[in-house]
Amino acid sequence: MDQLFSKVLQVIVRCKDGEERKTNVRVTIELQLTTSPVHKRDLLVRLTDDTDPHFLFNLSISEEDFQSLKVQQGLLVDFAAFPQKFIDLLNLCFSEQDVLSPRFFLHLSCQLAVLEGHVSLSVIETNAFKHLYHLSLKLVQGSDKEVKDYLAVCVNSLKAEKQALDKQLKKTEEDLSRQLSYAQQTVSEKTKELDRIRCEWTNQTSSLSSQHSQELQSERAKSLELQNRLQLQTEQLRQELESANQKSSQQLHSRVTELESSCRELTERKYKNEAAVRDLKSKLIGSEEECQRLKQQVLSLRRENSTLDSEVHEKERLARQMQMKAAVLEQEIKDKDQLMLRTKEVLEVTQQQKESIEENAESKELQNQKLEETVKLLSEDIIKANEIIKKLMAENRTLAGKNKMKNIAIIRQEEILQETSENLKKVENDLQSTKHQLSTKDEEMLKLKEQLESAMQKLNESKELLKTNENVIRWLNKQLNEKQLCRQAQSPESVENAAQRVTPGLRAHFLPQTGKAAVSPEQGAGQMVHRQGGDSAGLDSKYFERRDDRIAVRGLPSDLLHTAVAPRAKLPVASAYFTQ
Repeated sequence: MDQLFSKVLQVIVRCKDGEERKTNVRVTIELQLTTSPVHKRDLLVRLTDDTDPHFLFNLSISEEDFQSLKVQQGLLVDFAAFPQKFIDLLNLCFSEQDVLSPRFFLHLSCQLAVLEGHVSLSVIETNAFKHLYHLSLKLVQGSDKEVKDYLAVCVNSLKAEKQALDKQLKKTEEDLSRQLSYAQQTVSEKTKELDRIRCEWTNQTSSLSSQHSQELQSERAKSLELQNRLQLQTEQLRQELESANQKSSQQLHSRVTELESSCRELTERKYKNEAAVRDLKSKLIGSEEECQRLKQQVLSLRRENSTLDSEVHEKERLARQMQMKAAVLEQEIKDKDQLMLRTKEVLEVTQQQKESIEENAESKELQNQKLEETVKLLSEDIIKANEIIKKLMAENRTLAGKNKMKNIAIIRQEEILQETSENLKKVENDLQSTKHQLSTKDEEMLKLKEQLESAMQKLNESKELLKTNENVIRWLNKQLNEKQLCRQAQSPESVENAAQRVTPGLRAHFLPQTGKAAVSPEQGAGQMVHRQGGDSAGLDSKYFERRDDRIAVRGLPSDLLHTAVAPRAKLPVASAYFTQ
C-alpha cells in the first residue's frame, strides 16, 4: 500500500433540497498492489474529516474499471498516468482554495437530504462561459466495519507517535537533568564565591566607616578648639578693654575717636570670626556630604568589582579553554615534527643507500670493464663471463626497484602530512556544526513537546467520543428490547395487516451502473415490519447481543427510532461507480 497523496482540501458540499456549504475534507489517494492469485493494481480514493471520525467515503478503481471511466468521461491518459494527473488537479484546487473566485475547486454532491450513501466528487474548472467538469468520481459511504478499521489504524498511528515522543521525552529529560545537575554545581560554586565577596565587602565597609568616624571626630575636635580659642581671644580683648577703660577714663573725651575706630576693628574681627565659624560649619556639612558620596562610590565600586570578578572568571575560563586548545595543537605540532624528523631520517638513510648503490654500480662497471678485457684475452671463458654479467644486471634492476619503492614511501608520507592538516580543519568545522546542531535540537525538543501535548488532547477527545457512542448503543439496545417485548404481546394477524398497509408504498431505485437496488428508509421500515409479522419470535437474536465495538447510529429520523430500528445494510466498497 503506497500513499500517493494526503491533504486537507476545501470542498463545496451540496445535498438534495439544501444549500451549498464549504467544508474541509482530507483527500487520500493510495495505490494497492495485489500479487495473489493475479497481479493487480487498484487505486483507492478516501474522503475523511479530521473533526468527524465517522465521516468516511471510499472508492476502489481497478484497471478494468478505469477503462469504463475513460470511455464515459473521455479521458486521454492511461491507468499508469491517471493517479499523477488526478493529484495535479487536486494540487491546483489546493493552491486556489484561499482565492475569492477560484478557477479550480472540488464539488461533493449527494442525492439524499443528508450526506450519506453514494456521493459524487467532481473537479470543476470555471471560465467566463461555463463550468468544465474535468473528472467526476462516485464514492460510497464506509460501513461500520470500515469505519472501525480506519479508526483503529488512526489510533495505532497515534500510539506509535506517542511512543516515539515518549522516547524523545525521556532522552530530553535525561539531558535536562544532566544540565540541571551541572547548573546546580555551578550555582553552588557561585554562591560560595558570593559569600566570600560579601565577607570582604562587610570588612571593607566596617573599616571605611571606622575611618570616616575617626575623621569626623577629629574635625569636630578641631572646630571645638577653634571655638575655645575665639572665646579666649574675646575674653582677653574684653579684659584689655576694661583695663584700658579704667586707665583711660580720664582720656575718654580725647580718645573717643580712637576707641570708636578700635571698636570698629573689633566688630570687623568679630564678623570675620563669625564668618570663619560659618565657613567651618559649611565645610563640616560638605565633608559629611563627601562622606556619603564616598560611601555611594564605594558601593558602586564594589558592584563594578563583582561584575569585573565575573568577567575575570569568564576570561579565565576562556583562557583555560584556549590553553587546552593550544596544548592540544602544540602536541599535534610536536607529533608532526617527530614525523618530519622520522621522514628526514628515512630520507637520509635512503640517500646513503642510494650513494652506496651508486658506488657499487661504479665498482661493478669497473669490474665489467676488467671482465671485458679478460673476455678479449680469454675467449674460452666467454660463456662464464656472460652469465656473470647477466647476474650483475639483475642485481642492478632489483636495486633500482628498491629505490623506486623508497621514493613512493616518501611521497606517501608527504600525503599523510597533508591529510593530517586537512583533518584538523575538518575537526574545527565539525565543532562548529555540532554547536549549531545542539541549538537546532533544542528547538526540535520544544516543537516535539508541543506536538505531544496536542496528541494527548486528541487522544482524550477520542476516548470521550467512544464513551458517548457506547452509551448511545446501550440505550438503543434497551429500546429494541422494549419494542420487541411489546410486539410479542400483539397477535400475528394485526402484524400482517400492518405489513399489508405498509408494503404498497415500497419503491426501489436501481442504479444502472452497479445493478444493485438502493432501498429508501420507508422500504427498510416496511421490510422490518414484514419480517416481524412472519417470524413469531420477533427480531433476530443477533440484534440482542451486546457488542462493544458498535458505533452510534447517526442521521436516523426520530419516528423510525421510536417505531422500529432496522439493521443498517453494510455497503461494500464500490469497485468503480461514476456519473455520466
